[in-house]
Amino acid sequence: MSGAARVTPVVLTLNEEPNIGRLLEDLAWARTVVVVDSGSTDRTAEVAGKFSNVRWLVRPFDTHAAQWQFGISSAETDYVLALDADYRVPPDFVGELDRTFLPGGFASGVAGFRYCIRGRPLRGSVYPAKVVAVRRDAVRITQPGHSQVIDADGPQYRFEARLSHDDRKPLQRFVRSQLEYARLEADRLRHTTTPRWQDRLRRTALMPFIVGPGAYVAAGGPLAGWAAVQYACERTLFECLLAMEILRKPSGEV
Repeated sequence: MSGAARVTPVVLTLNEEPNIGRLLEDLAWARTVVVVDSGSTDRTAEVAGKFSNVRWLVRPFDTHAAQWQFGISSAETDYVLALDADYRVPPDFVGELDRTFLPGGFASGVAGFRYCIRGRPLRGSVYPAKVVAVRRDAVRITQPGHSQVIDADGPQYRFEARLSHDDRKPLQRFVRSQLEYARLEADRLRHTTTPRWQDRLRRTALMPFIVGPGAYVAAGGPLAGWAAVQYACERTLFECLLAMEILRKPSGEV
């Protein structure tokens, strides 16, 4: 049985007009794509409606974890692909999914990412690999910080092919999102009992002074031109907002 019959891509949206069409073009192979919208006011619904395989669902947003739980439970296939609207799914990933992942009996599959700035891939980034393919009856979803963690009990596969992250939403929307992410991440840092080294450093509010240069070099430095500069600015902005959240409400306060 092909991937088209066994896998349902699930996508969350909120005002994703600049991104959703490119992702849905990549998912033309799927029989059904479940899109869970949080109440978009732009042309997201109109763009998605041009694709005959899209099943459009609307659910008011409360948490990322709850949105994903709703979307995944709305699928009817053995497996789901959990995708953000600003991802791209290349043909080599789809081929590996069909040829290796599905026949292997895995419970989940982890994929790495090419981080792109307006379509230009960076040499590297801090964007983490994530579980994107998961068996629906074994999925576990938590939200320890600003984003969800999707996992499953059972053997895990690591894809050789990578997805792309290419967010082209307006700057104002990006900044609003980073503000909310910083608030949620600061709350996680205040309550975690097993901090990682990154968490300890962030609690000092010094991370912005380290991240900018590191992100610029990781992205490709001068060889990547303006794309590396923009990526370094994005990473520094988030760390500055997170540091300000931490300083406004020191550890131990609720």
